Amino acid sequence: MEVKELHIPIPYDVFNKNVTLFVYPENSSKLYLLAEEEAKENGESQHQILEGNSYDYTISDKDFRLNCSYNGIITKRTSELSAGRIVPNIYVGTLSLLIADSTQPDKEFKITLEVLATKFDTKLDKSYRENYRFMLKDITDKCTELLMQINSPVEQNFETDFSRDNETIYQRFSFINAIIQNKDFEEAIQKIMANPKTNWNVEQEVTDVRKIKRFTNAATKQLLSGSNRIPLETTHPLYTLGIHSVPLKINSFRKIEHIDTPENRFIKHALEVFLRFSEDCQQYFKAKNYTRPAIEATSLVTQLDSYLSMSFFQDISRPTSLKLNSPVLQRKSGYREILSAWLQYDLAAKLVWKGGDDVYKAGKRDIATLYEYWLFFTLHDLFKEKFKLNNVEHEEKAYDHLLEPTKDGLNVMVKQGIHTALYGDFDAGSRKLKVKFSYNRSFKGGTKYSQEVAGSYTTTLRPDYTLSVWPALLREKDAERDELIVHIHFDAKYKVIQFDYNTKIDSDILEEEENNERKGNFKNADLLKMHAYKDAIRRTGGAYVLYPGTVKKEIRGFHEIIPGLGAFAINPTEFNNGINELSNFIDLVINHLVDRASQRENISNKAHLIYKEPKEDNNYLHEPLPEYLNGKKLIPSDTFVLVGYSITPQRFKWYEENGKYIFRMDEEKGSLELNNEVVNAKYLLLRRNGEEFASDLYEIKSKGPKVFSNVHLDSLNYPLSSNPKEYYLSIEIEKVITPEFKDVSFNFKELDRYIEIQKTEKNIYSKVGLPFTVTLTELMNKKNKNL
Repeated sequence: MEVKELHIPIPYDVFNKNVTLFVYPENSSKLYLLAEEEAKENGESQHQILEGNSYDYTISDKDFRLNCSYNGIITKRTSELSAGRIVPNIYVGTLSLLIADSTQPDKEFKITLEVLATKFDTKLDKSYRENYRFMLKDITDKCTELLMQINSPVEQNFETDFSRDNETIYQRFSFINAIIQNKDFEEAIQKIMANPKTNWNVEQEVTDVRKIKRFTNAATKQLLSGSNRIPLETTHPLYTLGIHSVPLKINSFRKIEHIDTPENRFIKHALEVFLRFSEDCQQYFKAKNYTRPAIEATSLVTQLDSYLSMSFFQDISRPTSLKLNSPVLQRKSGYREILSAWLQYDLAAKLVWKGGDDVYKAGKRDIATLYEYWLFFTLHDLFKEKFKLNNVEHEEKAYDHLLEPTKDGLNVMVKQGIHTALYGDFDAGSRKLKVKFSYNRSFKGGTKYSQEVAGSYTTTLRPDYTLSVWPALLREKDAERDELIVHIHFDAKYKVIQFDYNTKIDSDILEEEENNERKGNFKNADLLKMHAYKDAIRRTGGAYVLYPGTVKKEIRGFHEIIPGLGAFAINPTEFNNGINELSNFIDLVINHLVDRASQRENISNKAHLIYKEPKEDNNYLHEPLPEYLNGKKLIPSDTFVLVGYSITPQRFKWYEENGKYIFRMDEEKGSLELNNEVVNAKYLLLRRNGEEFASDLYEIKSKGPKVFSNVHLDSLNYPLSSNPKEYYLSIEIEKVITPEFKDVSFNFKELDRYIEIQKTEKNIYSKVGLPFTVTLTELMNKKNKNL
């Protein structure tokens, strides 16, 4: 019930004073007062507020103060210390507050407020309790399933020691509470009572002989020998047979259906074991003054006690043995669910989950963190099945599984802020891949490309989940170096309502968003964070939000499935939770990664070729150049220049007049080697014999060299040597007239390739005339500055 204010009276016998705490909502905040019965049923405080809201409070007596163990939730007024504000922020669960008398500092009284989750702004999230219980139950199911899949830890016997296991008792209780206190368990009990397993017993009774409809041999004998007889009429059929009287009553047998069966005895025994454990926890929590755990344990005790007090269980005796292999227990609806709960209980009592402290320690019910954990186990199951992943890595160390034996029990190693990974080999048919699914993997900030490791070039970033894929023949480090690895990131966002990517945003909406950002209200912060992952973490193929909702959205960076951004609605429910949509998306991603002709892989390869050599800030090219060449963007480092040689003025004149340049094509020094750079050269720089600089630059117009015979060249009046070769190569050239190259000359003798030729070639003629190629960037850096 929603109320305008809360009045929380303090028992008189605590301070010998009448004291009341008043709580008032600020602005649009909400207050709720639950009936005592409903509060007990849900294991909550009657007095309820909402996370993310703010409230005023006052205490009726000015000598009293309100305190909280969590910093920042209680703020006292400086002018009146008995009043102030309660701001729970993101805290969810039972919030314990202490009220104390400043005149009696040794006395204090605990007050509890329930802080409810508010997924939809200030509205109460009605699915909060259901989601919380389902996720905790599902995590318990998955953890116990992991425990059943391994052998050695199961053989170890861990019993709950209430005198020692202070840290782990509530974790164990939460696991078991999740198993028992859910709809499936309650429905199973109802099914058993509505349609129980029964047996038939034969029971002897004394019956009026006239009621016997079927006579057995024993009954017939009693007709002749029984006492207390009554005479038969002479017309009775038996009279003619010599039987003149029959006994008034004889002994007979009847079949009676009863429910005291081995299967029902097991059900009662299981409930009694659950109850004893819950009562032990209840006493422990009360003794330790753990408010929220005590409320939850009391609720569970009440529920189990109500089952056992039903008349159905009154006529069922204690079992002498547990026949767990009974077909009824294993197959019959209701029975099989309780058997499963029993087996899970035995296993869950062995489990310890340090990560659970983030969710429910000290009464918290951090549903956003629980959603993050639940998603890990959900994705764990998805990727383990899809990619057959069997290897586990925890804090960079290899493990056989996700459970680690400790002195307290079997610890589930999954914990916020600690890197846990599942990895293995995946055969995609035409391509073998390595796949690694990571939880809380950090990508170190300030990572340089030359370091050849995964990282972010800005600050350290840590997505909730990362799926990394690379070719199986490479180590992960090598795949990072060669740009052959792809990271796909996912973040859990329980508080997100819906994702709406509206491409038509007018100026008023943009101005409103900017105003909100100035106030600190980042409406698109989650989407911007996905951009940060994609843009800052090297080799990221995509970043996606996972949230409870209904809208699925993918935004492709180019034409392919990745790179991209988006969101997937994954709901904490048993059916139609949305995981199939994500599974289908991952299938598309794998098909894309197997594609050897994808645009993304082409871009990755080019990026690797470009970035593998570092470029310092003082290494720049500021010389004027054409923007385009033959309609295509001119990239100086990808544009090759063929540096040729003219031995005589006659040949140079022939090159000019005929628009052709001739190379030798035999194996002798000075011949042209047709490599990729030569074939794709766009310019020809022609050196003249005896000159220190080269200023004759030509654009190569032909698509490739042509073969000319010496006879053909002779017919073209080409000045052949005295000992001509049989065949030559020819390219078509045209003098460059663009203004950027007007009156430009180059110091070709400073080119690294020219210097190398001078050092390595022994033939004096080869040193002079050997053609070679350089990039346009290299050539422009040797431009003669003295002109």
